[in-house]
Amino acid sequence: MRHCLPLEFVGLALILSAGLGVIAAGAAQDVPFGTGTWDGEKWGNHRAVIKVEFKAEAVRVRIPWRRHDADPEKKRIIVVDAATGQNVANAVPIKISRESGEIVFEPATAPGDYYVYYMPYRLAGSRNYPNAKYLEPETTADPGWTKKALSSPGLPDARVTAIQAVDDFNSFWPMEVIAMSGETAGLLAKHPDAPFLLFPEDRAFSIRMADDLPLRWILSGPRERFEGKAVRGEFFAFQIGVWACRRPLPELEVTFSDLKSVGATIPAAALRCFNTDGVDWNGMPLRKTVDVGQGKIQALWCGVQVPAEAAPGNYEGAVTVAPKGMAGRTVRLTIEVGPMVLADGGDGEPSRMSRLRWLDSTLAADDEIVKPFTPLLVTGSAVSCLGRTVTMAESGFPRRVESFFAPENTRLVEKGRDLLASPMALVVEDAEGKALAWTADGAKFIDQKPGAAVWTFANTSGDLRMDGRARMEMDGYLEFQVKLSASESVEVKDVRLEIPLVEAAARYMMGLGFKGGFRPAEFAWSWDQKKNQDALWIGDVNAGLQIGLRAENYSRPLNTNFYLSKPLNLPPSWVNEGKGGVSVKAAGPGIVLFAATSGPRTLQPGQDLHFNFTLLLTPFKLIDPKAQWATRFLHAYKPLDEVAATGANTLNIHHANAVNPFINYPFLRVAEMKAYIDDAHKRGLRVKIYNTIRELSNRAPEIFALRSLGTEIFSHGPGGGYSWLQEHVGGDFIPAWFVPQLKDAAVINSGMSRWHNYYVEGLNWLAKNVEIDGLYIDDVAFDRTTMKRVRKVLDRNRPAALIDLHSANQYNPRDGFASSANLYLEHFPYINRLWFGEYFDYNALPPDYWLVEISGIPFGLMGEMLQDGGNPWRGMIYGMTNRLPWSGRNPADIWKVWDAFGMEDAQMIGYWSESCPITTDIPEVLATVYKKDGKALVSLASWAKGPIMARLKIDWRALGIDQAKARLRAPAIPDVQFETTFAPTDPIPFEPTKGWILIIE
Repeated sequence: MRHCLPLEFVGLALILSAGLGVIAAGAAQDVPFGTGTWDGEKWGNHRAVIKVEFKAEAVRVRIPWRRHDADPEKKRIIVVDAATGQNVANAVPIKISRESGEIVFEPATAPGDYYVYYMPYRLAGSRNYPNAKYLEPETTADPGWTKKALSSPGLPDARVTAIQAVDDFNSFWPMEVIAMSGETAGLLAKHPDAPFLLFPEDRAFSIRMADDLPLRWILSGPRERFEGKAVRGEFFAFQIGVWACRRPLPELEVTFSDLKSVGATIPAAALRCFNTDGVDWNGMPLRKTVDVGQGKIQALWCGVQVPAEAAPGNYEGAVTVAPKGMAGRTVRLTIEVGPMVLADGGDGEPSRMSRLRWLDSTLAADDEIVKPFTPLLVTGSAVSCLGRTVTMAESGFPRRVESFFAPENTRLVEKGRDLLASPMALVVEDAEGKALAWTADGAKFIDQKPGAAVWTFANTSGDLRMDGRARMEMDGYLEFQVKLSASESVEVKDVRLEIPLVEAAARYMMGLGFKGGFRPAEFAWSWDQKKNQDALWIGDVNAGLQIGLRAENYSRPLNTNFYLSKPLNLPPSWVNEGKGGVSVKAAGPGIVLFAATSGPRTLQPGQDLHFNFTLLLTPFKLIDPKAQWATRFLHAYKPLDEVAATGANTLNIHHANAVNPFINYPFLRVAEMKAYIDDAHKRGLRVKIYNTIRELSNRAPEIFALRSLGTEIFSHGPGGGYSWLQEHVGGDFIPAWFVPQLKDAAVINSGMSRWHNYYVEGLNWLAKNVEIDGLYIDDVAFDRTTMKRVRKVLDRNRPAALIDLHSANQYNPRDGFASSANLYLEHFPYINRLWFGEYFDYNALPPDYWLVEISGIPFGLMGEMLQDGGNPWRGMIYGMTNRLPWSGRNPADIWKVWDAFGMEDAQMIGYWSESCPITTDIPEVLATVYKKDGKALVSLASWAKGPIMARLKIDWRALGIDQAKARLRAPAIPDVQFETTFAPTDPIPFEPTKGWILIIE
């Protein structure tokens, strides 16, 4: 495909060339920009096509390549004979600049064509995280030939016939083809007094460069009018390019007038600029400061919502751009509104860029209920949610926390279980170490909705004041914002959060560097920014809480192996210059004390210290074994006949396939995805898709609009990565996942941004228009508020939608030594299934680790295994198999046993429950029972170090089976066990790490 200059642009270029007299040779040559076909990873993505008209020992060519890459003289030039495909050894770059390149070479074939490749690279790094290294110049020419060629007068000129990219996607045309210095000087000369110039631009030509004017703007010039064509109902997007040509531009303000037509008006309120104003991910107004450095270019992405009822015709108005303290410049707008109506605002066509309005969406940002949660009930000073009640003390902090989940976490009970041994408190010690006494105003409820209740409190002690605001939500999440202030200078020995726990309810622990499992007798921890640690969970299977320590500077860090690129903002009040930390230890008979200390300091008047913290009360919901047995995953894109034959009924469609090719942008093969899902639905299959926020494909049409927002959407970083990212995105980003076969190169998103609003809207659109059955999330890069919104839009469109979460073991330096379950605990209320994951050593991990870090059971979830196919014996203790088709093990063989037994109607009673009717005489051999009327399936797994024999201890009455008639049968399961039978009193052999699945009937 050839992209030639439009005829009017060519003519203008010739006029400019004659009039200015300073344009470099060849600048006005009509050189078409287009594409060719070659191996980009061998030659690079860009070349010039050269025509040699006649035979000569050496020819000279001047290439007006107009490059925007830095230091082109430091990149290799390769000349190739088109006829033979051979490199031309005798080739010498004479003068290389960003504007043009002058090269002398020896043409072996003449007349003939030659290719000059000018950005060759080689990929380093891993397959999915490559880094393009551009080749440095090298000398291949014979010295004698070089000396003769360069000393020869009047070398014949070769002709540039085309400048090509390896494909359209890699092309620099038209918005990355730079203006030459003479052209820029000529433009400035025409506007001698302008501190800045405006270049309105169509949405089809995203402004990409911040340091160079594109040739397109030289040819068109700055304009005072923009004309666009829209239709009724469309959100019409356009750009204003701001060039700070003579001075820095502080704090740009963008204002709009009404758009008026004959007898009709589109109000100014229907127009917006995304760079200066918006709505953040919490639904709060967002005002952005946009400064433009001298010589820099800033794209301002704007849009207008055309009413569906607008009368067709031309609507005229204006947009004014004004830096602070400077006169503004105005662009007149003429929007021709056509008669067609777009019911979806244009969202069905990503190239329209109408979806940019999703950045400011507040969809599902409400306090309505999400299943299975129930409306909050406020009774006096107590707030109740599903299975939990929190009662506030006069201080405003909880004095009692009760859990009504049964020990096996499959049902609720009437008598609650206490977590707290005594009230929580924010303790302040004076200089002598004496705890201050506080006068409390009491908790005052100021807002109550079905999904959230809010109260305030205030406490005073001498010159100190403690002001608080707290919020409890339907899922058992509590957030406390506590401000400590002083009217006079006050020296304190410590400020600490104390949570006294009932020892029996503090059986397990996870977080702050402690791997999940049984709580240690004593534990101490201190802050370290290199570690993604700010929360600790303590509890039992049916009662627990996570405590998260935060402050006013909290910003969600990046997760997984990108953590160190944007780590925790350490909370200054809690950290206190390294004096703060956390301890967990006994504090009396039956009491375990969690204490978050901050150490000594002096509080000054006017200094506010924010001791914020969050509580997550667990379990969030009952586990759902019936759904676990009924939902069987195949995690791959495969023909549906093949899927049906496996026994799976729920597909997770990753990216990098025919219907969802590009990572986290599932909008470019919508018709194909819809056809696949429709066919699946006819077969009784459900289809969920991979889509998360952590990174974004370079194929997203909005990528340069998002780039114009600075680091709001894309995280600050070193740049690099695949060649496309380096050549088009430039610097200051973090390269992410790369799919070689699709050249899909992603960029890391920042921790929290308006992209979350876009994400929620995008899922809503997919649920409505493609009828996806849910979402597969590969680690979570957004907060619980966004997850709650995601759950709502899926439920409201697809009531049976599922969300499952996958994570690898993140306890390593790159990930910040985080426990995945603890890291993502705030999201667990809104997901259906876990898949933990790579690097979990299922054969080495003890059962308490399995229960806390992998199974999800203490939090109301169940899951599957991944690494090396998992351990089927230990997995079944927690109701887990692996997923098709991962890691070689086929879970369908266990599914068949489930179906033959009738697993969907069974009651799951795990070894962690005192009511489990089967145990063994060996503590290292555990049993979980799946009970039905008249029969049971018992899963047995050994954690003993060597071979061992164990006998079952069966409570036949509780099991509901007549011992005299009972028999134990081990059904044949390939690669798991052979078929055999046991008498109830027989010793059963166990190999290390293995076990049995027995049917008792």
